[in-house]
Amino acid sequence: MNRYPQADIDAVYRAIRERRDMRHFKPDPVDPDTLQRLLAAAHFAPSVGFMQPWRFIRIHDMDLRHRLHALVEEERIQTARALGEREEEFMKLKVEGLRECGEVLVAALMDGRERHVFGRRTLPEMDLASVACAIQNMWLAARAEGLGLGWVSIFDPAKLASLLAMPAGARPVAILCIGHVEAFYQKPMLEQENWARRQNLADLVYQDRWPDIE
Repeated sequence: MNRYPQADIDAVYRAIRERRDMRHFKPDPVDPDTLQRLLAAAHFAPSVGFMQPWRFIRIHDMDLRHRLHALVEEERIQTARALGEREEEFMKLKVEGLRECGEVLVAALMDGRERHVFGRRTLPEMDLASVACAIQNMWLAARAEGLGLGWVSIFDPAKLASLLAMPAGARPVAILCIGHVEAFYQKPMLEQENWARRQNLADLVYQDRWPDIE
């Protein structure tokens, strides 16, 4: 009785299967109504204690966008150095599309989160999990709309918070690049570039207890 029609079910699973973390964009603008639908999709996400901790900052000023890019580039170099023997390999990867995409949003955790105890007394990080759910909603909606979305996490959160005048306690979680693309990657880009491979699901699902793994 509660099951969707099969075509709708297929569409949901298709969006999940074909969603990609995009780094290559066309500069075409994103339709404002479409962007609003993506934000609404994010806002319909589940959240612990219904706290709705997500905040989104639309980066409209191009100079500000370039300053965000500079922060990402600074951390990209630090990340490469931390990778040791994979430094050179990492530096060849395209890790963001900040200067090319049609829209840039910064997803952040709100300030004053200590007031929310429901579901967070022993797991305070559930506020972050809630924001991740909102981003995933937006990601799937973007794929259904034919738009690419890339999650950039290579930045110093304190520097980004200062740049965007966030209040004490607020915390940036992601820079989201959204826009039109020539094509979606056939596989996740890092898999295409042989950086990593998708693990077997059977190896990640346990029953009753954590297995003894030698």
